[in-house]
Amino acid sequence: MNLSTSIKKLNDWINSSEHIVFFGGAGVSTESGVPDFRSPKGIYEQEGGAERYLSFDFMRQEPERFYDFYRKYFMLSDIEPNAAHYGLAVMEKKGLLSAIITQNIDGLHQKAGSKKVLELHGNGLRFYCMTCANPYTFEDVKSTTGVFYCTQPDCGGFVRPDIVMYGESLDDAVINASLDAIKRADLLIVGGSSLMVYPAAGLIQFRPYGSELVLINLDVTPYDNVADLVIHEPIGSVFKQLRYAQRGVDAT
Repeated sequence: MNLSTSIKKLNDWINSSEHIVFFGGAGVSTESGVPDFRSPKGIYEQEGGAERYLSFDFMRQEPERFYDFYRKYFMLSDIEPNAAHYGLAVMEKKGLLSAIITQNIDGLHQKAGSKKVLELHGNGLRFYCMTCANPYTFEDVKSTTGVFYCTQPDCGGFVRPDIVMYGESLDDAVINASLDAIKRADLLIVGGSSLMVYPAAGLIQFRPYGSELVLINLDVTPYDNVADLVIHEPIGSVFKQLRYAQRGVDAT
């Protein structure tokens, strides 16, 4: 199936489906300049296996090195949403999208205007004190250097990003909400994900029998052979070609 035919099929499914869910991975944000992990130019290749830098144990045992790593790769202030983020926001606004489930922590879906975002791995723009739970913003931490400690009186606890580290469990409430959304989906669009990171990738196995599964990813995934439509193209360019119908909401 050529690209134009695939785009038309996807567009038709989007405009005729009742419950659409989007499941996104790192490839959604790499077009915005956010570094990914597993590509030849990704963080793993540059750092020689970066899992340890994002582990809970490393954060607590070597806070200075953790903050150096985190500031370098995850505190990027000039990152903007791309066509995929904006396209999904339009879909939601037009009543076509039930939920976005994302493995990303960059907050770009919200920055593009999406409201129904389930963040499996947390949000790297939020921070909190591990001692008193006082919240801090990206700007609070960005304006300083080195390790950030709580500024509340009589506290001074270690402030960490509000993300799921290696060695930590995913949030049950987010998992359950994601499962509920996927179990109701008649169209599940997976974009920019290798579908190799578990348990998150395993969620798509809970889609209903008879639902359509669409994969948009540059590389082959383990689910290509079971998907109803596979598009190996940059996700932003795919969303630029989609046209969304209105469904019972004000699109102003």
